[in-house]
Amino acid sequence: MRYELVIFDNDGVLVDSEPISNTVLAGYLTELGHPTSYEDSLRDYMGGAMHRIHDTIFERTGKRLPDDFDETFHGRVFAAFERDLTAVAGVTDVLGKLAAAGVPYCVASSGSHERIRVGHRKTGLDLWFPAGTVFSAQDVGRGKPAPDLFLHAAARMGVAPERCVVVEDSPLGVEAALAAGMDVYGFTAMTGAGQLDGARGHFGDMARLPELLL
Repeated sequence: MRYELVIFDNDGVLVDSEPISNTVLAGYLTELGHPTSYEDSLRDYMGGAMHRIHDTIFERTGKRLPDDFDETFHGRVFAAFERDLTAVAGVTDVLGKLAAAGVPYCVASSGSHERIRVGHRKTGLDLWFPAGTVFSAQDVGRGKPAPDLFLHAAARMGVAPERCVVVEDSPLGVEAALAAGMDVYGFTAMTGAGQLDGARGHFGDMARLPELLL
């Protein structure tokens, strides 16, 4: 099957941000009186939009996070990005091969547009994702695991969902892609294949992705 659109998740797939952001998140939640380990953060929040953090803490404790939680968290994450963020190894080669084959691609991320921009600018990926190819959970009402974001990206790119394939590294993202009626391949660099159930295939090295997609 030749796909007409490849939709990339951002965090953990394009930029190696999950270790950074989940370390920051675990530390900040713990600081606020909600003890959270790095492993807890990966399990509960990886791949989700910001509202998932607020919803989960409220459901568990009955307490609301501070009004400035998002602003403070993003400030800490962006500072860490400027120091440490890199692109996922081999991903620019994948993008180059898709471009050479004439296969359109875009990014659909649970992160905010600002978070995507900061990460792409730091890693040079902004050169690969021009205006009109970057979509955020901010653009829709509900983030992953709802299918809304992937359906929005497909609609904006003018491709039917069944002709799209998603590249994801989180259980929430795989669930969202399947709910959107799209094929999905699971990137297992940080997440075991068993946690990405339902994916059409799995890969742990970006060098393998072009053969799966093309």
